[in-house]
Amino acid sequence: MRIVFAPDSFKGTVSADDAAAALAAGWRNARLDDEVLLAPMADGGEGALDVLARATPNARWRSAPDCTGPDGRRVDGRYLLLPGDVAAVELAVTSGLPLMREPDPLRATTRGLGEVIAAALDAGARGLVIAVGGSASTDGGAGALAALGLRLLDADDNVLDDGGAALGSLARVERGELRPPPRGGVQILTDVTHPLLGANGAAAVFGPQKGASATEVALLDAALARFAAVIGGDPAAPGAGAAGGAAFGFAAAWGARIVPGAEAIADLIGLDDALAGADFVVTGEGRLDASSWRGKVVGEVARRTSAPLAVVCGSAAAAPASAAQVVSLAELAGSIDAAMTDPRRWLTAAGESLAAAR
Repeated sequence: MRIVFAPDSFKGTVSADDAAAALAAGWRNARLDDEVLLAPMADGGEGALDVLARATPNARWRSAPDCTGPDGRRVDGRYLLLPGDVAAVELAVTSGLPLMREPDPLRATTRGLGEVIAAALDAGARGLVIAVGGSASTDGGAGALAALGLRLLDADDNVLDDGGAALGSLARVERGELRPPPRGGVQILTDVTHPLLGANGAAAVFGPQKGASATEVALLDAALARFAAVIGGDPAAPGAGAAGGAAFGFAAAWGARIVPGAEAIADLIGLDDALAGADFVVTGEGRLDASSWRGKVVGEVARRTSAPLAVVCGSAAAAPASAAQVVSLAELAGSIDAAMTDPRRWLTAAGESLAAAR
């Protein structure tokens, strides 16, 4: 039998690479003679570059030291140079929520993302792929665009401070110094379809995860509305609200295309080739719910394979939307806490359990 392991990361516990390796190790414990292929996946959030690096021959890491972190402290950035001089950049590396010492939803910035992009452009990047998951800010990507030369000015022609709240004072933008996008274009990879504004928008849905109170959510939503009114673009576009509206900012200022991250990464790593001829496919993620089947790794793998499918998850909140077999690590371990304490052990056990049942 030919078995393909194509999980996402289990956020906060193991990377997609480690999850695939643990599942495969468990499978081999029960069925040593089967052909096993690892194809770890991502959907545009944290870990996307690691997945691309593993799957792409001749991909090269490049450093971008001394960038601005989301709270203003210095952080080191990096990007991945893919064949064809396409630079893959991950927002979370310089502007991610885990980099914050404490939440600061009104002032957190994406400036570091723009600094990494500038470094890639300086090095000759001809195209950009930007994975935008895990953002600490709700600034519409304004900080990143400012680092690339966009001037955001208030009514007195003062340059705005960083952070989403400052956008409420935006009067006009000057684009004369804004660097042009690379000739090969810009793709924004995201796993959400939320618009920029309103009850289903960036501030309302994701602001509380970044520490925003109800009052701060309203302030940020109004600030993003002001940003959209001044800079133009389509705030209602699916995915515009991704990463605190960073997807919108790059679409409006640079003409970037917002695309489903799991689909784009599957194409970039050649997932269809890996799945061809598979007798059994195993995917997975930390929390399985209804959204897992819409634009995320689980749903993308399910869409691309006709082989029998199993989904391994940390815990499950919803029945699968297909005939997939579901294995919950929380059920195997006896609790969510136990599964998270030693995830590799329970992923290995899940792989062994699946193999024993074949």
